[in-house]
Amino acid sequence: MSATQSFWSVPQRAGEPAYWVCMSCLSEVFYCKVPMPDCPTCQGVSTYEAFALEAIRDWGTEDLIAKADIAQQEASSEAVPAASVESAE
Repeated sequence: MSATQSFWSVPQRAGEPAYWVCMSCLSEVFYCKVPMPDCPTCQGVSTYEAFALEAIRDWGTEDLIAKADIAQQEASSEAVPAASVESAE
């Protein structure tokens, strides 16, 4: 078995939340994607709900909030190469 996690991408639409939280365990959050075939923590299938980061900060545990912040940083770092190319022009 491979240790690499596969994901389905979930495009973010204007005005819609980008964070997907597993509602079975409430301990996994992903940015614009959900793991396939199931949650890596509880193996829940199709148990994700979309939330804004502010909502997660309102009700989430410290661990969930930290995971959301990490997901946001990872998404930002993936966008950095495109931004650095634009600034170099």
